Amino acid sequence: MPRRLTVVLALIPLLVLALASCGVTRGDEGEGLHRIRMMVPNSPGGGYDLTARSAVKIMEETDITGRVEVFNVIGAGGTVAMARLMNEAGNDDLMMMMGLGVVGAMYTNGSTDRVSDATPLAKIVEEQEGILVPADSPFQTVGDFVEAWKADPSSVTIGGGSSPGGPDHLFPMETARTVGVDPTAVNYVSYDGGGDLLTALLGNKISVGTSGLGEYVDQIEAGQVRVLAVSGAERLPDIDAPTLTEAGIDLQFTNWRGVLAPPGTPEDVRAQMVAALTELHGTDEWKEALVTNGWIDAFETGPAFEQFLRDQDARVESTLTELGLV
Repeated sequence: MPRRLTVVLALIPLLVLALASCGVTRGDEGEGLHRIRMMVPNSPGGGYDLTARSAVKIMEETDITGRVEVFNVIGAGGTVAMARLMNEAGNDDLMMMMGLGVVGAMYTNGSTDRVSDATPLAKIVEEQEGILVPADSPFQTVGDFVEAWKADPSSVTIGGGSSPGGPDHLFPMETARTVGVDPTAVNYVSYDGGGDLLTALLGNKISVGTSGLGEYVDQIEAGQVRVLAVSGAERLPDIDAPTLTEAGIDLQFTNWRGVLAPPGTPEDVRAQMVAALTELHGTDEWKEALVTNGWIDAFETGPAFEQFLRDQDARVESTLTELGLV
């Protein structure tokens, strides 16, 4: 065999390996994004984790991407994960699931990072909050609750599964401001997730709970927990409760989840990531996941999502400043 041909053949495996390891490319064998990681800013089983793993599973199974590594970075309500994302500026293989709770955590934990400083990819879902009471609560309607709350805010204990700055905390504070209760007078107790909140609610340790409703479907169906109102623009299927607007309270509030990349992500890589998430959004499997998990389709990319993140920064900062938390 001629020496030149021998050298060329020897170089082919090295060339293939080099091409396979370069940046974000379509798939293991020409299909799907290659060498991508998805960071989750809370523990396994949490809301961000469920959303991330649902999305990744569908993208892998429908060949939108190759294999995607999902990993959890826990700490300070998402502040630790956000710091890691910001420190990986220019990285072309990392995405992070996040949402309203991470926005609030940046402020309450004294971080100078802002979600609007990262590379926005897409907002993917929203989730309504509910005002929950135990079955034997004296509050039969949201009007009963508001009347008692306005008469003596300290006598009505509000529990949520979020630390200060999270959606379960921001929702009652914005509700208070809307109905004329001083947010600084709200008696709010923070619990470590929905399970602990449910225990407190059923044990009558709190008067009212505020949370997303996905974790309480069984208790609601069994009649152990009643929903006085939901926070979105429309009623929820299978939940016999009005919206706040229907009840005469001029407020709409939703938790949301979206995906970011590190600041400085190359534009071509960003475009590929957005394209993959857009393709995910169009699958039947994702539409089924929305129904199964009670998520609201809120897909948004580009300048609209960029402006949304800036608006969320301003909204959260305003509420937390009023409460004296920042």
